[in-house]
Parts: sequence; C-alpha cells; structure tokens
Amino acid sequence: MKKIVLLLFLAGLGAGGYWLYEENRRAGLERSGEIVLYGNVDIRDVALGFRVFGRIAELRFEEGDRVKAGETLAVLDKQPFIDDVALFSAELVEAEVQKRKVEKPFERRAALTKIGAISKEERDDAEAARDEGVARVNTSLARLQQAKTRLQDTEILAPSDGTILTRVREPGAVVAAGEPVYTLALDNPVWVRTYVDEPRLGAVHPGQKALVLTDSGGQYVGYVGFISPQAEFTPKTVETSQLRTDLVYRLRVIVNAPDKGLRQGMPVTVRLENGSP
Repeated sequence: MKKIVLLLFLAGLGAGGYWLYEENRRAGLERSGEIVLYGNVDIRDVALGFRVFGRIAELRFEEGDRVKAGETLAVLDKQPFIDDVALFSAELVEAEVQKRKVEKPFERRAALTKIGAISKEERDDAEAARDEGVARVNTSLARLQQAKTRLQDTEILAPSDGTILTRVREPGAVVAAGEPVYTLALDNPVWVRTYVDEPRLGAVHPGQKALVLTDSGGQYVGYVGFISPQAEFTPKTVETSQLRTDLVYRLRVIVNAPDKGLRQGMPVTVRLENGSP
C-alpha cells in the first residue's frame, strides 16, 4: 500500500513539474514576442453519395487511398439512365416533327389573313396550334436535359483532394439518392482550431503569421484565417475583472502546405507573432 501511495505521489510530482515547466516555457516565449496557444487540427470530412437512385457498378478506391479533385470515385449501373436519354431524344424528334407540321399552316393562314381571304379566327387557331407545338418541343428538351443530368449523376467525383476515410457500401448494392457511399477527409488546406483569452485578443489579427508545432517535432507555417466575434460561452450579466479574463475566442489557423505528419484531430501548439495589427 505504501508503495502505491509513493508511486502516486511521484507521478503527481512529475506531472506538476512538467506543467510548471510548460508554463514557464510559454511565459518565456511570450515575453520574447510570441503568443503560445494550444489547439487541435480540425476534423473536416464530407459524406459522398449519388444524386440518383441505382445499383452500384464500381467503387474505385479503398479506405486510406489518396484522391485528387475531379477523380471518379464510384459509378452506378448506367444502362437505365442511358435508356432514358434515348427515350427522351426520340420524344424530342417527334415533337419537332409535329411543330413543323403546324408551322407551315400558320404561315399560310397569316398571309391569307392580310389579304382578307380567311377570317382572323382561323388565323388564331393556327397560331394556337403553332404555340402548342413549340411548347411540346420545349418540354421535350427539358426532359432530355434532365435525363442527361441524371446520367451524369451516376458518377461520384471527388470534390477536393483528400483521403478516403470510410467505404460505406460495396458494388452490387442498391442505394437511394443521397445515401453515403464514401467519406472523404479533406486535408488541404488544414484548419487548426485554437482559442485565445480576452486579454491577449487585441494582439491577434487575421493574416497574422503562425507556426504550428506537433508533439512529434513537425513544424508548419500558417496564418490566422478567422477570429470568432463572440466568446465561446454566454457571459454573466455582471462580471468581475477576473471573470472577464476567463473569456476565450476561437481562432482558425490555416496551414496551406501540410503533409501526412499533420493529421485531423491531433493536438498542436500554435505560436503567433505578438503584436497589434
């Protein structure tokens, strides 16, 4: 029992010593012209699915694969959508033929009306038939365009460079529109979420240069891209000067050239050049 108590005491002493060392180190850095903050790499991912219902024909990537923006990740069975395009193309041809049939009678009746050979009512009937033919063509064009869009939507394209985080479905599965098939982790640019307390808020500004450090020794250059206009909690109506120093504001530090050493969710240290904008 005494050994356990001794071990706990030594562990607490070591933790306290490390905390004191870190606080002294941070204070020293800030006295030398840097603001030292602690945060985490933001987790940024997107669930990818088809915009149409269908059966999956291909899934071209596995979990952990790197992909480039615009690469085709997955494909549905296209045949039903190709059939729809063919059907509406034929419907458009038929509508155009019908429109031509009513256009010539309208032109003839319009000419005869000018010389008084036929009544205005007959001309109006021909014009209405012509307008109906035009409307049918426009409707067929719209249906054909919808079919072509659905055919394009049988492929999932990577919206950005990233890494396949999860592969949710497999080829042969029938999926609904919008149902997730892949989860893609977006890793460029990398966003680091950190917080600054209210007394030091005036020394931080958008565009300020930042150095992001990982526990493994990685160093990355970035800049402050966003400062929250609000504290992260609702302040009390009446505050003492001590309570006001507890308010913190969220910062987003953007790293434009990350590598595999800067992973989502990992803790990091952020050093900012001290000084007002």
